[in-house]
Amino acid sequence: MRSVVLLSLLVVVQKTPVGLGLVVSGPSSARAEKRTASLTVPVELGERGYPIYIGPGLLEAGAWCSHISGRRVGVVTNEVVGPLYLSACVAALEGAGKEVVSLVLPDGEEHKSMKQLERTLDFALESKLDRASCLVALGGGVIGDLVGFAAAVYQRGVDFVQIPTTLMAMVDSSVGGKTAVNHPRGKNMIGAFYQPICVVADVSLLDTLPDREFNSGLSEVIKYGLIRDAGFFEWQEANVGALVARDPSAVAHAVEQSCRNKAAVVAEDEREAGVRATLNLGHTFGHAVETCSGYGTYLHGEAVAIGTAMAADMSRRLGWIDEALERRAVDLLRAARLPTSAPRKMTPADFLDIMAHDKKVKDGQLRLILLKGELGSCVFTPDFDTAKLQETLHAFTTTTAALE
Repeated sequence: MRSVVLLSLLVVVQKTPVGLGLVVSGPSSARAEKRTASLTVPVELGERGYPIYIGPGLLEAGAWCSHISGRRVGVVTNEVVGPLYLSACVAALEGAGKEVVSLVLPDGEEHKSMKQLERTLDFALESKLDRASCLVALGGGVIGDLVGFAAAVYQRGVDFVQIPTTLMAMVDSSVGGKTAVNHPRGKNMIGAFYQPICVVADVSLLDTLPDREFNSGLSEVIKYGLIRDAGFFEWQEANVGALVARDPSAVAHAVEQSCRNKAAVVAEDEREAGVRATLNLGHTFGHAVETCSGYGTYLHGEAVAIGTAMAADMSRRLGWIDEALERRAVDLLRAARLPTSAPRKMTPADFLDIMAHDKKVKDGQLRLILLKGELGSCVFTPDFDTAKLQETLHAFTTTTAALE
């Protein structure tokens, strides 16, 4: 039986390593040349390891179906993705000899809920899916997280496949086994660590993604450069125009390099005991924005972008980074057409109240991911001057932005 690890509070404070050394900046990056072939990034977790397939046309090609050992498959998608890609997914599975049933859920972060989780489990039971069956998550982060959690708890664990259809899901949420649903008092509060058997990042599925959704995903791409891969950040600065314009080679390179960073961190710290927590740069502030504004008002990546700007501001106020690095971070977020200002209606008290329930709180003490030192380096720590946190909160709730 596959193991399920319920989400728990984070523990160790640890600085991330600097960079992966996988990318050079600017047009000299040979890996960013135009290419159409698919590639595979492994997630090294021993017997629970799995491949991330990246490339165009992977959904219809169907080679990923070979990972599914059982005969019966339940595909779960949403009302936006379903009309676009459900038939192709079902055709690929049926072509591989699978018996397929499907469920279409409503779209939106507000539906990442216990109600829709129960509906998914009802679907599995009514379809008589057994322990040899497999669930397929066809959609963005909401579908991936919800279906992954359903797979973790259904009959104490069944296989599932991630087929992300958003940039956000391709570069972040589909990789690493974090599954969850939201609670009215906090985002991702009910969930489990549960790994998929493979991830299918078919970049051609991004062709139908609205610009706002695509740009939202860029916030997670930018994150990797800030916290651990300076060369990747410099490449993004040089190529952000191509990314926003969705140049195929630039997008494929961004997905590949993000997945390599994510896979390396997950292999080192699967259950978020230390270094994996640094992948949440901007998320503590950003989750407060999402919760206070109401799930769905801001896309997740938009809220993370605001949170990243706030983390950079606080890091500079602490003297941990210089103003030039803060400026570079904010400029890149804005060049990616992402917001960097908190909602006007929010107060410092709103932030502090919601952040007090963050999963990174330990023994009542708030821990934050902040930038420190050179580009590509950060810390996960409870040791910071709370007066500087207050300064950042006041700056972002009393002005249009802390850095104009």
